[in-house]
Amino acid sequence: MALITEMLENHPAAGPRTSDPRLLVECLLACGECASVCNACADACLSEEMVGELVSCIRTDLDCAEICAATSAVLSRTGAAGPASASLLHACIAACAACAEECQQHAAMHQHCRICAEACRRCINACEKLLTSRG
Repeated sequence: MALITEMLENHPAAGPRTSDPRLLVECLLACGECASVCNACADACLSEEMVGELVSCIRTDLDCAEICAATSAVLSRTGAAGPASASLLHACIAACAACAEECQQHAAMHQHCRICAEACRRCINACEKLLTSRG
């Protein structure tokens, strides 16, 4: 069991945080992983010989990492019920889509970009599932 699952199960707030806690946990984990992978991809891009050609990728990675981290932070406090959560989930989906598209352009040459694009697609999927569960 992920520690975030245990934490959410032991949160003293009254009432359900979301209709499907498993989807919340999946989203929290995907956002956290995506933030870490995007930061690592930006760092890897900075180490490439052709770093000048990766400036857009680096910026997109860093934007996505920040948005995923913020989404995860807010969702861990409010679940899917907080007033800002839907907006953050939509922003996270948009940032991940942009990052996946940018990284996919470099994926054949840079494995770190392939991995980053995959993490972004997983995060999009988890965010969309959580949004759908909200109704």
